[in-house]
Formats: sequence, C-alpha cells, structure tokens
Amino acid sequence: MVPHVPTVVIIGRPNVGKSTLFNRLVGKRLALVDDTPGVTRDRREGDATLFDLKFRIVDTAGLEEEAPDSLSGRMRQQTEAALIDADVALMVIDARAGLTPQDRHFARWLRAQDMEVVLLANKAEGKAGDSGLFESFELGLGDPVPISAEHGEGLADLYDALRPLLDPLMPPEEEIGDETEEERDARLAAEPLKLAIVGRPNAGKSTLINTLLNEDRLVTGPEAGITRDSIAIDWEWQGRRVRLIDTAGLRRRAKVVEKLEKLSAADTKHAVDFAEVVVLLLDAKLGLEAQDLRIADMVLQEGRALIVALNKWDAAEDQSRLFQGVRKALDEGLAQIKGVPLLAVSGLTGKGLDLMIKAAFEAREGWSRRVGTSALNRWFEGAIERNPPPAPGGKRIKLRYITQANTRPPAFVIFGNRVDELPESYRRYLVNSLREEVGFDGVMIRLNLRARKNPFD
Repeated sequence: MVPHVPTVVIIGRPNVGKSTLFNRLVGKRLALVDDTPGVTRDRREGDATLFDLKFRIVDTAGLEEEAPDSLSGRMRQQTEAALIDADVALMVIDARAGLTPQDRHFARWLRAQDMEVVLLANKAEGKAGDSGLFESFELGLGDPVPISAEHGEGLADLYDALRPLLDPLMPPEEEIGDETEEERDARLAAEPLKLAIVGRPNAGKSTLINTLLNEDRLVTGPEAGITRDSIAIDWEWQGRRVRLIDTAGLRRRAKVVEKLEKLSAADTKHAVDFAEVVVLLLDAKLGLEAQDLRIADMVLQEGRALIVALNKWDAAEDQSRLFQGVRKALDEGLAQIKGVPLLAVSGLTGKGLDLMIKAAFEAREGWSRRVGTSALNRWFEGAIERNPPPAPGGKRIKLRYITQANTRPPAFVIFGNRVDELPESYRRYLVNSLREEVGFDGVMIRLNLRARKNPFD
C-alpha cells in the first residue's frame, strides 16, 4: 500500500492565485497560470515541500455559485470532493481586491466543514494589500497569513501555520541503506507506472479515467476541451501502483490559436516527457485521423512506450472492419515501429480497461528491458550472416559487435568500419530483426552506429 502523507487542498474563488501557490509549493510549473479566470477545472495533485514539511498538495477549480449541471457547477463539485480526502484546507483570498461576497459565502460554508483551515491573504506584497488583509479577519477563519505566491514572500509564516497541523500526520522516515542490484531492480519495478492518456479533444480521456477510478474525479461533459492542464492521480490497479495523467486534447497546430490552448498543448507534451507509457485514445466513431498519427509520432520521438486504444467502442459501427482498418493504418503510418498494441475500450462502460492497464505494464517491461551481451551478439551475428551489409563502391562495410547502451527506451550501439556509409534501409533491417527476434514488439528502438578509431591515426 502507498504510505499516507498529509494532504493539503487549496481553495478559493477564481483568479486569487491558487495555481501560482501550487506551483510555488511543488517547485515546478505544473499548473497552468493565466489571467483568465477559471483556467483550472480539475483537481491537480503534486508533492509539496515547505522547508522540512513534505505533503501532498491539491490545486482546485475556483469556487463559484452555479447550477450543479453547468460546467462551473461540476467544477465546484470537484473542489468539494477534494475536501473529503484532505487534512488541511488553505482558503486563499486576493488581498489587493479585498473581500468579495463570494469570499464571505464560501468562508461561511467552510466553517461548517469538519476541517482544519488556514486563511491565506495572497498578493499582500506592498501596501496595496493592507486593506484586504485587515478585512479578512471578519471571515472567522483565524488570523490571515499574508503571502505573495508569485514572489515567494510569506512562506515562513505559512510554514509556522501548517507545521502544528501536519506534524502529527507525518509518516516515519525510512532509512534506505546500500542496495544490491537485485534489490534496486525490485524497488524500481514496484514504483508507480507513469501512464499518460493523450488524444484529440473530446476523445473521452477524462471519462475513461473516472471509470478506472470508479469516481467522478475529473470534470467531464459534452463540451470539447474541458481539461486544460495535465492532471496526475495516484491509484492502485490489482495491488500495483499507477500514476494516471489526464491531458488536454491536442488539435492541429493551425487550429491552436488561443494563448491558453497553446499553454495546454505545451503542458500535454511536458506530461508525455514524464510518462513511461502513453495511451493514445481515439474516438471509435471518428477512426484514425492524420492528427492521431502526428500525436503518436510525437510520443515515439520522445522515446515513450505507446498503446493505441479505440474508445467509445460501445457506440462504434461495423467494429471488425473498423479495427482492421485502424490496425492497417497504424502499421503504414508509423513506419519506424511495428506491432503497437491496439485495443478496443469503452471509457463509459469499462469494457477493455483492465486489458489496457495490463498492456501498459507489459509495455513498460519491454521498454525497460536489458538484453544480455552474449544473447545480443548471437542475434547480431545471425542477422549479418542472413543478410550481409552492402559494399558501396566495392568496399565492404564491416560491422563488428553490438552493445546495449541504455533502456527506457532501449538504445543500442553497433561498432564497425565505414558505418557512415551504411544505408538507412539496412539500419531498418537490423532494427526490425532485433524487434522480432529478441522481443521488442511495439517498442521504439534507438540504434546508433559508431566507427572504431584507428590506433595508427
């Protein structure tokens, strides 16, 4: 089981600086920040550090009074759900703007919850925030802590307010001594599978994750593009740890015109960088389009393991023909890799989701696999014997031996003479043979050629 660490949730009305504070505490720009109110729509979680305090921090959508079935209403429900699992709430107000009726309304609501609360008066740098700071005493949430999330001011005061609340909840620290190679491999295998879900807008990514978690964890709806930034969620599947990453939909570059959507697209690509396995989710009602192949190519160029899933399978027509058509298009469109896993799933009904997660763990194993030097060179000698390298200009290219330089993704180096003249077609032959015979189906392989130095030069 994952050890419990204290959870702190940031709440407040829109545009008071919640995501800026979140980024400050996690030490990275994980949450999108913009002047547009309501940028954050889902809960976003991260590992926070404040001096010697370590805790889980949750950024939430701005609290607004709207009908439950509206987008704003669904966002508010996500914020309320975040409080259920939290140990402490940080109520953030804008000291420069002063108190608003929304601040007062939600302070009353928060006082009725069984929850430890710390009141933060953000944007309190300089004298412009003095009036709002003094007004905030009337909220009845204790003494406000003046901070500037943007400039990092007031963090020591925030630490003093949080420490007595979090100290009793801290898990004991474990000492890790010297590890053997076997122990290290076992520990790495037990680490969470970092699984990102990507695809075009409205492919059903958030609905699929909600079904996996068996809760309405992410805001969903018929509106395309509800998810704007990447949301990481820790989860367990059959006793194995998974970190699920939901991402914003990726459209063709020509259609990405708004500043906020450009930030979302960059954030999705950033999420792929941190993933181990990426599921490219397709809308089965639309099939495979050129933008899907561009996304798949981007994932592979980043060196991540790739799975393609046809979502909304329950609503697809002529399923057998559709599946075979997508399979053929993938094989033709992704010439650099063969055998990418293709699955039929339904994020709405849950069909095929267990198989998808199982395939993701298997993909990570292949992506992390290291081949012994002797087995590798047995394959290498056989491959060259079956199909010797060409002899451009009548001069033979000599390939001497191969070694695996890295994993995740698998990378190999071939040493020989005149390797700069080896045709690209022969390089592809070696990669395809290695994939088929050594067992790297569906895994991107990087192959480098290196000439041996002449000791007489």
